[in-house]
Amino acid sequence: MIRVVLADDEPVVRFGVKAVLATAGDVEVVAEAENGSEVVDKVARHRPDVAVLDIRMPVLDGLDAARIIRECHPATKTLVLTTFADDSYISRALGEGAAGFVLKTGDPQEIISGVRAVAGGGAFLSPLVAKRVVDQLSRAHPRPLAARRIEVLTAREREVLGLLGAGLSNAEIAARLHVVEGTVKVYVSTIFRQLGVKNRVQAAIIAHESGIIPAS
Repeated sequence: MIRVVLADDEPVVRFGVKAVLATAGDVEVVAEAENGSEVVDKVARHRPDVAVLDIRMPVLDGLDAARIIRECHPATKTLVLTTFADDSYISRALGEGAAGFVLKTGDPQEIISGVRAVAGGGAFLSPLVAKRVVDQLSRAHPRPLAARRIEVLTAREREVLGLLGAGLSNAEIAARLHVVEGTVKVYVSTIFRQLGVKNRVQAAIIAHESGIIPAS
């Protein structure tokens, strides 16, 4: 069972997200919070697998909460709830260690998929969020530049990056490529170092921007 702490300052949103997660069968919301400070305390108390965080919350916003959770409770992964109005927060969130982004107004199934992906050590971007981010990045870094950026990677490393960008965990990538999980971990570490990224979401953005996500 994937244990989740859910944080949003709007009770209706919390109710809706909790109801969606209840349909998953393998996800349990163990605590709720209405601000960033409260969610940090509840993560410390409950040690969940995933913290689902709204970006805009009083006292401490979701991105500051994500940073504190990453630093103090690294076993808990963070999935950010966002809206198109929150575009300006995306680059900051990448640096704060968020493992995924889900649109509040998107397909409810994406929330479940996002929780499962980040709980398993993967990264997750709602397709519309990914497109929005890639569009933004492409204005500053045209796609040909992104493609050149991954030229430092071997063909196998690019394959791993593409699967990582599709939201697969190390175990899922290993199964897809018929290798042991330890080998994938080595590939992922090398990819991070070669691309100069800090986390899976940053790597996933490059995968999307470069157009190497495999067809599902």
